[in-house]
Amino acid sequence: MKITAVIMAGGKGERFWPKSRTHLPKQFLSLTADKETMIQKTVARLKSITKPEDIFIVTNKMYEELTHEQLPQIPKENIILEPCGRNTAPCIALAAAVIEKKYGEETVMLVLPSDHLIRYEEMYTDTLRQAISVAESGQRLVTIGITPTYPETGYGYIQFERDTTLGMRGVYQVNRFVEKPDIDTAKSYLSSRKYLWNSGMFVWKTSTILMNMEEFMPKVYSGALEIAGKFGSDEFESTLNENYEKLPSESVDFGIMEKAEEIYTIPGSFGWDDVGNWLAVERINSTNELGNYVEGDVITIGTKHCTICGGKRLVAAVGVENIIVVDTDDAILICEKNSTQDVKKVIENLKICNRATLL
Repeated sequence: MKITAVIMAGGKGERFWPKSRTHLPKQFLSLTADKETMIQKTVARLKSITKPEDIFIVTNKMYEELTHEQLPQIPKENIILEPCGRNTAPCIALAAAVIEKKYGEETVMLVLPSDHLIRYEEMYTDTLRQAISVAESGQRLVTIGITPTYPETGYGYIQFERDTTLGMRGVYQVNRFVEKPDIDTAKSYLSSRKYLWNSGMFVWKTSTILMNMEEFMPKVYSGALEIAGKFGSDEFESTLNENYEKLPSESVDFGIMEKAEEIYTIPGSFGWDDVGNWLAVERINSTNELGNYVEGDVITIGTKHCTICGGKRLVAAVGVENIIVVDTDDAILICEKNSTQDVKKVIENLKICNRATLL
């Protein structure tokens, strides 16, 4: 069975402001020493799973040029340009319908976010291959869970139990999906060893996800089929632009995964990081003996456990600890590490003040 991949790349990465902007969001940035962007890394990791011509990118229309520039190996027709954001369910439904339209048959479909980093790529591809086997064997929805290492409150969780039906080693049944917990609940999840982080990575056959869309999200299903019916024709773009915004905005987790049957999870321990905010930079890069990560023209004196990303100007940090400093041409972020989740509030403030040039 043909293996395809859909990479969701429409997010704005607001917690990575001021480097991540509306015109250049996180997935198109390089945050590691090798200078590859996050979306380039996501595509490169699939080289042993599928071919570039079988990879589809769903992104916002404003990122068309960026996508072509960074991923010239992806056919232009495989880049689906959303006229507006409608969450993950419409994105996935449309991609599945387009894939079936293009190939004329069902395929296995990997669904992957564009802005995750993976440390152990061979373990990652082995996990995907196992998920593909499960998806091929029936009408099954498979999600990749991440073995938690600390009580994270910024992720959703998956409660799982031993599978008694498939008999496949390393594959578990999903009991339920739960929303982001408070710290005490997260601690209880971690100690119970019955929960995984919800990575947002899925594997299924196109027929399986479309069948579930038809049952649980009929408006999304019918709308996606109508748009995909014009794929490959001159009318596709206009039909997409006219009808996509009419689709209900809903996540696939809430719309499908919390309601469907035959849901399985495979725990992944391959060095996953969702790079959700500036704290991730020190996790994915090397720090010095004082726990500092620095890039650019930076001088540190008596400074410990800081992340400092300089720009064109010299940044001098003296006697500070546990802060993040990011210098760009038109804005500087100074943030205590425990407050990184609040960077989005800066975006909210800029919108209220009509400072669009800084967004």
